[in-house]
Amino acid sequence: MTTVDEAVVEGDWEYRRLRLPPGVSRRAAAIQLSIHAEFAGWELRTVRLYADGTRRIWLRRKRTAADRLPGLAT
Repeated sequence: MTTVDEAVVEGDWEYRRLRLPPGVSRRAAAIQLSIHAEFAGWELRTVRLYADGTRRIWLRRKRTAADRLPGLAT
């Protein structure tokens, strides 16, 4: 099961960390990341592969003006 942490906002960027458990193939991981990129605008920042097969992934996306102004967010 993929674990998604809450987004972290830093300046003009928003970051999100994913954790893919051992046993998730490279192809399945690529498909999940492609879905995040295509439908939510995330881009890949960092991937770490640990000895047990777990992957820790950092995604990022540029914040929009609506995200930065509290009254305009929908």
